[in-house]
Amino acid sequence: MTEQIGWCVELEVQPGRIDSFVALTAEMVDETAKDPGVLNYQRFISEDGRVCHAVERYESSVVAMRHLQTFRDKFAEQFSSMVTRRRFTVYGSPDAELKTMLDGFGATYLRPFGGLPYWP
Repeated sequence: MTEQIGWCVELEVQPGRIDSFVALTAEMVDETAKDPGVLNYQRFISEDGRVCHAVERYESSVVAMRHLQTFRDKFAEQFSSMVTRRRFTVYGSPDAELKTMLDGFGATYLRPFGGLPYWP
């Protein structure tokens, strides 16, 4: 069983905020690139620039928690002024501390299916 934790967050970009959101995302990417244990950190945008998916994966709950604390301290306020969170789906089995933090985002949890030997 892997300790890896991942999520996909569906965001709605507020009208007129796409340029600011791109600039903030660039700052977030630069900050996250310094963080060991981040396995995947990508953003995808719809053709009309209104829906963004944030796809992230971490080595462990500890790494994910550290990332979320940095997000909270450096980016959350500005981020929240630019987007509305539509959906937050978590993949894996977060530890209790991370789950408590993710619950604050209204997360839905999906655990590994069937006990099969998946690989990264």
